[in-house]
Amino acid sequence: MRVLVLGASGFIGLPIAQAFVRAGHIVYGLTRSQQKAKQLAAEEIIPVIGETSNPSAWLTMVATLDVIIDAAAQKYRPAHAPKLTYIYTSGTWVHGENRKDIQEQRVIRNPVLNGIVIRPALLYGRSGSLLAPLYALIHCDDLAEMYLLASEKSAIAAGQIFDAANDFTENADDVLHKLLEVSGAKGPFEYIEPSNCESVRTVLLYEIALSTTSLLRPYLARSLLGWQP
Repeated sequence: MRVLVLGASGFIGLPIAQAFVRAGHIVYGLTRSQQKAKQLAAEEIIPVIGETSNPSAWLTMVATLDVIIDAAAQKYRPAHAPKLTYIYTSGTWVHGENRKDIQEQRVIRNPVLNGIVIRPALLYGRSGSLLAPLYALIHCDDLAEMYLLASEKSAIAAGQIFDAANDFTENADDVLHKLLEVSGAKGPFEYIEPSNCESVRTVLLYEIALSTTSLLRPYLARSLLGWQP
């Protein structure tokens, strides 16, 4: 397949692009700088310099592609071309009160695309993870493998929404008890209440998000794609 990854030098995009390269596909990677372009080339990813918000750098490529990760421009493809696979990156936090996310529905119901939505949980791995000192639910390379499988099986994955998370649940209390045990720190541990003054409202929302219980089982990805983190 011929694949274009938008944001190919990013924390999610780079492992995805590398996974497609390892699988033997021709991979183009959109990035914003010449320096990042050299890094992509070293990974056998063909660099394309430009902005996702200004598609002039890559729009002419659409007619020759099979898969675009993160964006698509179907009207530029010839009428006889097979459906372009478009994978939209969402997130597991859209569960709950936001189950009718408009963008997700636009993707999976698009009549001219093989539209697929992937919802990554909190990521970890390598040095780029915001949550590396804390905890997380899916390694960036496992996530990349899901994008690869969804693309290669897009004929049956089209119109589906896949959760990308480990298929087991880690309890925060259990993790903290183990942390005390292995570190030798004096217990017991205590939870700090989220900040609640108006001046740190953004911090409050961030803390609440990180402390929200997340129970995810990636059954659809396992059964339909054969994916196992």
